[in-house]
Amino acid sequence: MSEVSLPVADTAQQTVHHAAQVPIEVTLFFTFLLVAMIISLALEEKLHAKKSLIVGVYSIIALLCGAYAGFMPFGEITIPGGEHLPLPVYIPAIDWGVIAIILGSSIFVDVSSKSGIFTWVAIKLTKMSGGDPIKLLWYYSLMTVVFSAVLNNVTAMIIVGSLTGVSLKKLDKMDKLLGFLLIEGLLTNIGGLLTLISSVPNIIIGNAAGISFVDFFLKASPYVVVATIITIIVGAKIFSIKAFSTEEEKREGRFLVSSFDENDGIKSKSFFNFSAFMLIIFIATIATTSITPLLRDLGMGFVAISFAIIMLLRFKSEVDQFYRSIDWDLLAFFMALFIVINVMEHAQVLTLIGKGIAWIIGAEENALGTGALLISSAAFSSVTDNIPLAAMLAKILLAQGTVADSPLWWSVVFGANLGGNLTPIGSASTLVAVTIIHKYKLQLSFAGFVKKAFPFAMIHIGLATAYVLVILR
Repeated sequence: MSEVSLPVADTAQQTVHHAAQVPIEVTLFFTFLLVAMIISLALEEKLHAKKSLIVGVYSIIALLCGAYAGFMPFGEITIPGGEHLPLPVYIPAIDWGVIAIILGSSIFVDVSSKSGIFTWVAIKLTKMSGGDPIKLLWYYSLMTVVFSAVLNNVTAMIIVGSLTGVSLKKLDKMDKLLGFLLIEGLLTNIGGLLTLISSVPNIIIGNAAGISFVDFFLKASPYVVVATIITIIVGAKIFSIKAFSTEEEKREGRFLVSSFDENDGIKSKSFFNFSAFMLIIFIATIATTSITPLLRDLGMGFVAISFAIIMLLRFKSEVDQFYRSIDWDLLAFFMALFIVINVMEHAQVLTLIGKGIAWIIGAEENALGTGALLISSAAFSSVTDNIPLAAMLAKILLAQGTVADSPLWWSVVFGANLGGNLTPIGSASTLVAVTIIHKYKLQLSFAGFVKKAFPFAMIHIGLATAYVLVILR
């Protein structure tokens, strides 16, 4: 992938230039600041503050303290070609390629969903199942994985989770709802591994390591397929989800789901067809960006923004409704986070943490170190946001000169995504699953979630560790 961003090498040179001027006590102070930010993010709900505001406050503190300590590289920066730009120090700190991918993809998906295409697929699968519980589980699970790869995890969980509740209520199988929703919640994080744009950690790591869309898919998809099948089989056994055993049950099931109409959400057939066509073209273009002339220089962010604008042409005079639906909190969070990470880089905090990572990995890459990095990444991601983890480790691995085909990158990718299956706060999609569970007045505490999800999480993380060590090395 040829994602264009402001020069990492130049930033690294500036960091080295200032390294000798940063006393250890200053580095330790900024380390404390980073830890405080991570703890604050973990306590987001208790603080009653959005993550963008939390990290925004820390970015202001970090910049002020960095300016006072005198290690920040103020002044003009040099971009490829030798041109000097008088930008504020916090502007080149932001990875605008990542911001563009998230912004463009979210608008594209939001506009596409207005066509009713995703609801149409969901209801079609429901009718194909004939109301059979085990077929429903397989269809909904596979749909969760695919939707999580194409949409974002939260949107996928909302669509599939909502339909699951309606379908099982109609089929009088509400006693199976907890099992269905829990399995679907766990699979959103499995599906989040499928493509480069499936989750934010993927985008950050892929952008840093230079992993192309196709290469990412080819390496991640075998794991996703196996993990999905195992999760469904184990889930069906644990939650006693079985197929209809009599012809009468099958007839009744088919009759009950036949009342669903997949065309209800389609207001314009032409827009529906256009959205389906554009979705295919979007995925194909993203997949081939790294080898397409012009696009490989402009990058995936340009492709995502371009497709978003093309889709918005359908609502020429009403585009403001989609601007209002953009997750500005997420984008502001990213920009503030990149600034904090950049200050930590100049304060030599990442170098300090990098020494710890190097100790875990070992002097040379080995199976023990690679596995330890994956497991520790998963543990960290289970209790706080996996995005700061991915951003921080990406910087550290880059600084250590980690090559693009190193399994260490994949340890971070798998760990950051799968850690969300250990606790209900480990990822936004599992939190949505728990919210839907509580909406139907089903009892599931924090400890209850951990107890039920733990066997699945151990399978997922154990399988990922073996996959990275045996297949991706």
